[in-house]
Amino acid sequence: MKQSSWRLAPLSLLMACGSLVVETTPPAAPAPTATTEPAAPGTRRAAGPTRPTLDAQIAADSVADATALDRLQSASATDALPELSLDGEPTWDLNVAEYTAHPRVEYYVNYFTTTARERFQIWIERMPHYEQFAREQLVAQGLPGDLVYLALIESGFSPVAVSRAKAVGMWQFMPATGKSYGLRVTPWLDERRDPIKSTVAAARHLKDLTDRFGSHYLAAAAYNGGAGRVGRGLKQIADAMGYGDESPDLTSDEAFFELASTRHIYQETKDYVPKLIAAALVAKAPFRYGLSPAEPVDPFPLDSVIVEGGTGLDKIAKLAGVELEVIRALNPHILRAVTPPGEKYAVRLPTGTAASVTAAYAALPPEERPTVLTHVVKRGETVSGIAQRYGVSQNLLMSANRVARARSLQIGTTLYIPVSGTEIPATLLRETAPARPAPAPVTHVVRRGETVGGIANRYGVTQRQVISLNKLGRRAVIKVGQRLRVK
Repeated sequence: MKQSSWRLAPLSLLMACGSLVVETTPPAAPAPTATTEPAAPGTRRAAGPTRPTLDAQIAADSVADATALDRLQSASATDALPELSLDGEPTWDLNVAEYTAHPRVEYYVNYFTTTARERFQIWIERMPHYEQFAREQLVAQGLPGDLVYLALIESGFSPVAVSRAKAVGMWQFMPATGKSYGLRVTPWLDERRDPIKSTVAAARHLKDLTDRFGSHYLAAAAYNGGAGRVGRGLKQIADAMGYGDESPDLTSDEAFFELASTRHIYQETKDYVPKLIAAALVAKAPFRYGLSPAEPVDPFPLDSVIVEGGTGLDKIAKLAGVELEVIRALNPHILRAVTPPGEKYAVRLPTGTAASVTAAYAALPPEERPTVLTHVVKRGETVSGIAQRYGVSQNLLMSANRVARARSLQIGTTLYIPVSGTEIPATLLRETAPARPAPAPVTHVVRRGETVGGIANRYGVTQRQVISLNKLGRRAVIKVGQRLRVK
């Protein structure tokens, strides 16, 4: 039996784990009016006590995700742990079983079930909303469905996760890579946050990387560290070992672990595949590690309606008979709660509402469909005259377009006219986000025979960084037992 409430992953641009600055003049948009937790897609809410706002919930959840993911990046797999029991081992379509006893895999299994236990439990509960669709897309590309666990270590299955490097979304696309796979990033949209479009793009990207390297684990390493770096590292291994009968197969999964034993990739990439394997082990059989399996939930909806540009999500929410927060949560990629003006765009809906919403929208008079119109300033036009023409206040028009003075209009400027008469919430307008917590410092105790260069390589940093952090001077002399800051 499916649970009646829908646990939402953080689904708002401004509440992501980092800050994304959109350099544009934003329009006005309808302000959210409800302050209760979103209802399940396709359901109506019964009256109940007021809860924290959606944005407040998103902020707290995103900061907690960011903390756990940052700690995961700085965790160091150095301690030996007991071997895992393979009794009752689940089936895999990814090469997991062969590496369960690998020291780094064991370390990260322990990490997920101790240090990050609370957040990992939340990620497990989040995953079923997206897992079915993600597996289907991966399999359609000829890939193992178990590569779905890559999203666990990338974002904890949060569609609005933002890394310090400004990678965004559940699959952590950088702008250029996202664009190459059809994900639009504009002042109105960031489709890297769309759970459906970004998953399709991630499956295609992983397919391309697998075709290039021949191994799913090498493809995963390239997904994290870049295809160029992984390719150069493999070439250096091949050049060093030659191409004789004893040369390793550099298109195999084992080739990743060979590459991880060299200096050719960063430490984060060396640990990326062990993290993936460990996350898969725990997530597929959480009860073995004292965690709770996720309860069955409705998958993320695929229903949608195509609407005119400049349509407010509040209007769609009314047609669907749900609260605004529900539609916002289903469309985290629509940044301003308004569809991009000047083009038709699909808005995702609660499951089962597509037919009724489409019919209700078609019945609206054309002038009632958009919430935001566009107007190009012509010679002689003024703010007051434009505001009067569209029946909105001068202050609202200036606020929506960040016009500081009524006489500062320039010919050819595109203005956004909030014809609904409502103003975009300040939090959406400014696109700010809660500060991410600073990562805990990482230190290393110098052992006999170690060098600054070797220590720097181990932690994926440069010698200059180690020397600077520890003020070692030009000679960079270190002593056994000395504690060095490395990150």
